[in-house]
Amino acid sequence: MAAIGSRPMANAAMRTGRRTGSSAKPHELAVAIGANCAILVEVILRDRRHPEQGFRACLGIMRLAKPHGAERLEAACGRALEINARSYASVKSILQNNLERSRRDGVKDGSADGPAISHANIRGAGYFH
Repeated sequence: MAAIGSRPMANAAMRTGRRTGSSAKPHELAVAIGANCAILVEVILRDRRHPEQGFRACLGIMRLAKPHGAERLEAACGRALEINARSYASVKSILQNNLERSRRDGVKDGSADGPAISHANIRGAGYFH
């Protein structure tokens, strides 16, 4: 294990709170995935008091393309923009629960996924006068 002070440049950056890098990298990655991802990254970086605070969230969102695919991530970012979700956890949850499908399939009214269920225990419209 390295002793404190063995890497003076790294320690100086940590003490001063400065990090190397810019917000261009997450934006470039987002543009490669799609328009919704690029817009979400811009919104996250713009809404934070300091853009560096959103930098890791944006990189995490872009990293979700690896396990879920770029097409699903693009749809999930679109869904996140619709519901004003501005975090890595929200986009990850959308992907895990397949909530991006409603946007991808064009279903926006919240209607049921299939036909009405016909069962003896289900009261029909005639039950309610």
